[in-house]
Amino acid sequence: MRKILPFNKINIQKDLLFLLIIGGLYSLGIFLSNTFVNVYFWKQSGEYHTIAIYNLAIYLAQPLTFILAGKLAKKIERIIVLRLGVIFLSLFFLSVLLIGEKVSTYNYMLGTLLGIGYGFYWLAFNVLTFEITEPDTRDFFNGFLGVLQSFGGMIGPLLAGLVIANMTKNSGYTVIFTVSFILFVCAVICSFFLKRRQADGKFELVKVMKERHSNKNWRRILYSHVFQGLREGMFLFVITIWVYVLTQSEFALGIFNFVLSGVSIVFYFISIKFIKAHLRKKAILYGGIILYLAIYIIIFDMTYTHLLIYAVIIGMAHPIINVPYVSMTYDVIGRARFAKEFRVEYIVVRELFANLGRVISILIFLFFITIYQAEKVIPLLLIIFGASHLFVYPFIRRIQLRPRQKEVMVKEQIPDEKNR
Repeated sequence: MRKILPFNKINIQKDLLFLLIIGGLYSLGIFLSNTFVNVYFWKQSGEYHTIAIYNLAIYLAQPLTFILAGKLAKKIERIIVLRLGVIFLSLFFLSVLLIGEKVSTYNYMLGTLLGIGYGFYWLAFNVLTFEITEPDTRDFFNGFLGVLQSFGGMIGPLLAGLVIANMTKNSGYTVIFTVSFILFVCAVICSFFLKRRQADGKFELVKVMKERHSNKNWRRILYSHVFQGLREGMFLFVITIWVYVLTQSEFALGIFNFVLSGVSIVFYFISIKFIKAHLRKKAILYGGIILYLAIYIIIFDMTYTHLLIYAVIIGMAHPIINVPYVSMTYDVIGRARFAKEFRVEYIVVRELFANLGRVISILIFLFFITIYQAEKVIPLLLIIFGASHLFVYPFIRRIQLRPRQKEVMVKEQIPDEKNR
């Protein structure tokens, strides 16, 4: 393990370790259940429209919650905002358990509840990531977090699919939603081991939004996130439904995710080891090309074998893109003006642009499946939106990060608890 990951070169702080544990518990809880929530909706309604509205509600509630969470993060501890996110995620799964076989009727409400949970959680998690990691630990953190997420994506859906397939009616769904609820409770408990962190000052969202007019790097990274969101909006639920519709088996869907995430684990390790700062842009370009070409494996002749091959390829591509892309984003923020005072606002604005892409994607999806037959128009939409990652590179390739002796770091930004 030490030969693959540079533990000996990195000072692993307690906060960084516990943040990774929280991220791992979150990923396992989400992948255990959320993969099958879309299937749960599909089994009740059999309509793409119902699932699209559910996902649209998520991406509408999430950015609004990001703004609220950002304001709270400037007034109260970041850890409390993180706990709020986990609590709302727990409430989501508890609501699904209580509503049971009528969830498709409450698709917008449940999507909104999940979006609120995502908003609180990811705002706090991203800000803590920016504060806890440094330039020399950032690639390691993002890569190892990707490993944990891939592990959750590999084990969670497989176990969930196995449980659902071997239990009568929908009792298997009750079991996995309950386990997810427990995992989120454990994440809340782990959050008590993080050092208290609080930012002072006003919430200057508009000021940071306007900063893109004078900061070219900030503008480019924001626009690249819109294109990233365009792909994610559709792909996060359409492929899942395709696998289930083709196989009529939750276990087959679990195998699909097992293969995808298993390959991702390997390539996250490889990405951590080999994708250095000077190779980030090329990695994002090549990863985007691989990601797009993978679509053509399933678009014209969709079989379960082709879907598994598709899973292998995107399992390779995502780590190649994500490790350098996330690190580059944080580096751009770290070098931006007012990064010390407005780091929370920078994270919020980034997520607003990413969610803008996701909302546009789903709205276009809803429009076309309303006027055309879904089975005929969806492949065309996948080809179009699947190319979105290819438009990320033209923006990030012109980002120039001048070397700085010391980035605005947490040790400078956040005083120790005993000194406050």
